[in-house]
Amino acid sequence: MYPTTLTQLARANPFSAPLFTLQKVEEPHQSFHGQRTRTLAAAAAAEEDVSCEFGSSKYYALCGFGGILSCGITHTAVVPLDLVKCRLQVNPDKYKSIGNGFAVTVREDGVRGLAKGWAPTFIGYSMQGLCKFGFYEVFKILYSDMLGEENTYLWRTSLYLAASASAEFFADIALAPMEAVKVRIQTQPGYANTLRQCVPKMFAEEGLWAFYKGVVPLWMRQIPYTMMKFACFERTVEMLYKYVVPKPRSECTKSEQLVVTFVAGYIAGVFCAIVSHPADSVVSVLNKEKGSTAVQVLKRLGPKGVWKGLVARIIMIGTLTALQWFIYDSVKVYFRLPRPPPPEMPESLKKKLGLVD
Repeated sequence: MYPTTLTQLARANPFSAPLFTLQKVEEPHQSFHGQRTRTLAAAAAAEEDVSCEFGSSKYYALCGFGGILSCGITHTAVVPLDLVKCRLQVNPDKYKSIGNGFAVTVREDGVRGLAKGWAPTFIGYSMQGLCKFGFYEVFKILYSDMLGEENTYLWRTSLYLAASASAEFFADIALAPMEAVKVRIQTQPGYANTLRQCVPKMFAEEGLWAFYKGVVPLWMRQIPYTMMKFACFERTVEMLYKYVVPKPRSECTKSEQLVVTFVAGYIAGVFCAIVSHPADSVVSVLNKEKGSTAVQVLKRLGPKGVWKGLVARIIMIGTLTALQWFIYDSVKVYFRLPRPPPPEMPESLKKKLGLVD
């Protein structure tokens, strides 16, 4: 029945509110126990040779695996840039710029010093990727089923925002311990050089809380970041196929589709970096210091201090996000998972709006 509670909440989103309203209509009965209607994927590739059903347990598991590869590999690959970015944030007097940060690090620790924190980065972001991408698919389908086909199309941006925020909530709980270890290794010279040295030392000094005290700032940083990452990506892909790509998606080869994925991912990554950078600065300082709170760190950094290292973060996150979506979509292609095309207006909605006879 229209409207639903989720639809009412979605009206608060200024980015996707339609310029028209629908009348109350009866929708086909949907059961959460039997075969559910995958409203978001009504145009899913039914003709394609796929290895599993859209929304099945196998589908979710392979999406989670794609998330592990996309986040674990990419974040580990940019550890040197991430290390310099963190040091710019927590010690701007010593590390003046990106170039200076690399030069000082190499001079003091050698080239191997640029790889500090790679192990907790790989483990932490692999777990985050599992939850981020896996749960996003779960929540996207769940919320789509709750909204119905027509409302899913009308409020699709709100759907992407809600599904990604829900997924990231759990992803950050999985990430927090290794993120705390990584930042401690990277920003406190002499504290510990490896994961095996750092974990027992942190636990002995501060207990279990040492690994989770940064989870709230992580939510502050990662939830807006992920909402932008997924919603911007989904809508950018839609616009690229509509206005830029000279032929329909169905006529594009898999390679051409992956190029579109990469471009859309980079565009989304730039916006992600800007939205999440202030909270990222707070997380970096908080995990370096003992006894500080997020509010105390935020006040000390001030409006200008929270934007330190933004250029490095834009370069890192733009490249990172593009590669993540590319790897994730490549995993879907390799395992022949269903890959629905960009959403199209349902025929029933077109009739209501008088767009078809």
